[in-house]
Amino acid sequence: MSKLLLKDMIKIKDIRKDPRPRKIEKRVSKETAYDKKRSGYMLWFVAIISVAFFFFAVSFLFSKAEITVNPKTKDVVLNDNLSANKDSNGDLSFDLVVIGGEENKTIKAAGEKDVVIKATGTTVIYNAFGASAQTLAIDTRLEGSNGKIYKTQAKTVVPGMDKKGVPGSVEVKIYASVAGADYNSSPLDFKIIGFKGTPKYAKFYGRSKGEITGGFTGKVPVVSDEDKASALADLKTALSAKLSQKATNQIPNGFILFEDAIFIKIDDSNVSLTDNKDNNATLTLKGALYGFLFNEGKLTKKIAKDNIEEYDESEVYIPNIRDLTFILADKENVSFGGAQTINFNLSGPAKIVWKLDEEKFTADLLERSKKDFNQILSQYPNIDSANLSLTPMWKMSIPDKLEDIKVIVNYPK
Repeated sequence: MSKLLLKDMIKIKDIRKDPRPRKIEKRVSKETAYDKKRSGYMLWFVAIISVAFFFFAVSFLFSKAEITVNPKTKDVVLNDNLSANKDSNGDLSFDLVVIGGEENKTIKAAGEKDVVIKATGTTVIYNAFGASAQTLAIDTRLEGSNGKIYKTQAKTVVPGMDKKGVPGSVEVKIYASVAGADYNSSPLDFKIIGFKGTPKYAKFYGRSKGEITGGFTGKVPVVSDEDKASALADLKTALSAKLSQKATNQIPNGFILFEDAIFIKIDDSNVSLTDNKDNNATLTLKGALYGFLFNEGKLTKKIAKDNIEEYDESEVYIPNIRDLTFILADKENVSFGGAQTINFNLSGPAKIVWKLDEEKFTADLLERSKKDFNQILSQYPNIDSANLSLTPMWKMSIPDKLEDIKVIVNYPK
């Protein structure tokens, strides 16, 4: 009985010991999960810091700078009296533009009339006879190599030979002795009929300069004075527009031709009427355009120099310079074809704008601290204001490569 009781006590004792290991195992399991969770947080933290550092480092590799510049400007109202010389290297010069042209218009004829017209042309008469000049009277007869007779239109003096034996020469207008198309000709050689039978006959000779044309006999259309006057007015308008457009198209870069510096000379004497078939006639009007062309840069600097006291010869431009009013002084007495000096007035509102040397400005910004930006601007009096924008926003210095710096200048238009 006592042995059985002892066994039971041993079993009970064993049963009390069994739960203890289970409780210890459970506590160890809780501690391991916490450590794992804490280790996971640390890994995420390190990963986020690494990504942030990587992004921060990469952002510096792609850093950019953009500078927006407002250039210095000055508004002035011009009323300047200026003088310019042709092809001069001085303060102000001009080039003369000369453009010729013609315009045609067909007119319905009101009837016909008989016309007798003599052919005309130009010849050069040579003196190989001696050193003395020879005077030829008006209507001196010339025999052409075509066997026909022509006459000089004016009294002419043919110079003598020079010391080297070169024949003297003179140009003279000629006309056919008889009207009609038979006297129209390609270039001819001439002899002076009055010298025939003398030594001078072989030593004085002529050669026509171009063709001899215009000879005609017959009926031609008659145009009324009213129709001719109306057609002539239309031709003048059309020819003026045509010449102006030609001049505008031929202006080289860097030069300016004011609208009021264009002068068109159309002489009513340069009008010809040509007969057509179907009882029509063609009216032809010839004219010439003269224009004073200026170097825009030199003219702009001259304007700035005359209107800005503190002007320092900096590069400037005037956006609306072509809108200024040009008035040529003493226009009635100006010889457009041979003008060497002109006086004129330029008037109107103008905005003078200073140009920025963008390459030098960009080079001065390289690798400079953001806080030095205003000090750099102070070295450019042609800048009114400027704004610096850096990418990324936390960067405190300007990039060290030109291609990473963008300068935008807000030039007025």
